[in-house]
Amino acid sequence: MRDIKPNMTANDSRAHETEVHAPFTRNILALLEKVEYRVCESGEDLEAIYRLRYNSYLDVGMVKPDASRMVTDKYDEMPNSYRFGVFHEGQLVSTIRLHYASPEFPVSPSTEVFAEELAPRVAAGESFIDPSRFAADLQWSTQLRVLPYITLRLAVVACKYFNPTYCLTAIKEEHAAFYHRIFRSVQAAEPRMYPGLTMPVHLYQSRCSENMEDTIRRFPFFRSTAFEQRMLFQRPARGETRPLTILPTAKYLSNAA
Repeated sequence: MRDIKPNMTANDSRAHETEVHAPFTRNILALLEKVEYRVCESGEDLEAIYRLRYNSYLDVGMVKPDASRMVTDKYDEMPNSYRFGVFHEGQLVSTIRLHYASPEFPVSPSTEVFAEELAPRVAAGESFIDPSRFAADLQWSTQLRVLPYITLRLAVVACKYFNPTYCLTAIKEEHAAFYHRIFRSVQAAEPRMYPGLTMPVHLYQSRCSENMEDTIRRFPFFRSTAFEQRMLFQRPARGETRPLTILPTAKYLSNAA
């Protein structure tokens, strides 16, 4: 990355940063042409993402061997839980789970693990998007190095749809620099043990009103249309079904920009 000159204005600096990221952005936008998101709610879809979690976590020592060869917990079935599979050219390559914790339904993995810090805040009216259970296929994660961006895009889309106060991340310490660089996340609590994992996690947070639009400006592949947001997060009315797969819409907004 070229040095930013000391006499650059704030606008010059932002334009420079966007220019530097342009090839990276074009690469991910091209990959999104081959990506589909699937809301996993039953049957084989759920089994597939639970197995993917297990294989991914076992490989890095985050879980112990288990005969079921699946990773699931009580938070999967909560009414504010959204479980996603990310498919590249028809292959399941990663998964993530998102919770929307609010005064109406305050329970999520982070609000319980870090209850001392977060419970009073949600009771006072704050709300959170709480991503968890991010896992990637071992082979695909080496071929698609940008897989974290494609997967975490779902958290950004959720922030646009729900408009929470903060986006949380409960992560291993070595991942903190990535989340600070992309989302301006800062530490919100001391590390705690996370249910089912063999190592502690650190809680980081990004204030959406201050950071989300800047993140989307710097990384335009995080953009989404209102239609995509509804397809991913609006619960179907009784008797209606959700589309099997939802296509990313960032390219339409990037082309119009």
